[in-house]
Amino acid sequence: MIRRDLDDVDFIRANLMGPSSIIMLEELSENLPLQKGMRVLDLGCGTGLTSIYLAQKFGITLFAVDLWISATENYRRFREFGLESQIIPIHADACHLPFAEQYFDAVISVDAYQYFGANEQYLDDHLTPLVKEGGKLAIAMPGIKMEFDGVIPVELQPFLSLSEVDNQWHTCDWWRKLWQQSPNIYVESVREMRCFSKAWYEWLQCNNDYARANNALLNADDGKYMNLISLIATKK
Repeated sequence: MIRRDLDDVDFIRANLMGPSSIIMLEELSENLPLQKGMRVLDLGCGTGLTSIYLAQKFGITLFAVDLWISATENYRRFREFGLESQIIPIHADACHLPFAEQYFDAVISVDAYQYFGANEQYLDDHLTPLVKEGGKLAIAMPGIKMEFDGVIPVELQPFLSLSEVDNQWHTCDWWRKLWQQSPNIYVESVREMRCFSKAWYEWLQCNNDYARANNALLNADDGKYMNLISLIATKK
């Protein structure tokens, strides 16, 4: 069987589910001390592109968890890359993770954490217990440059609901304050990512209705409100 690689643009675009997770992960992982032999949770891995990237680049063992994509479907993709012994696909809810405490050297989540982690309970109830002392938590996700405070800007109202924004999209300051409440982590950085335009551009090239709909959203935003945010913390 001919093995795939991540230079296959058509394959990547066929499997993206939002702004390019590969591009976001490239930036997110720049300063992460990932080393061969580490055990890493890829939380909300989607179609597994992020797990494939991490396994190939760093030689780590990945537990690729997603709720929306089946483990069998991801396993088939991992086999195409010859990574079936390095990436373990798991179908699970982020609030019911089947792992031992202090099991992981790191948790990485790209374009997923906002769906389940934008509350005071999630981080310490479900995630920090799974990470070893000194381990890393690294998140990349869509955000906004200013809190909307219950009123979505007129330009974005055709595309975003207030409940969606209130429950998922927030600023760097909002996320920093949320994570700093945890007694179990040291927050190293919370910042806007440099790759916004590049990550969204790749998604908008995809041949699916979701990407085409997002093109109108990006045009309406015109750089005013939306951003991408990274959070990196160390387990105490």
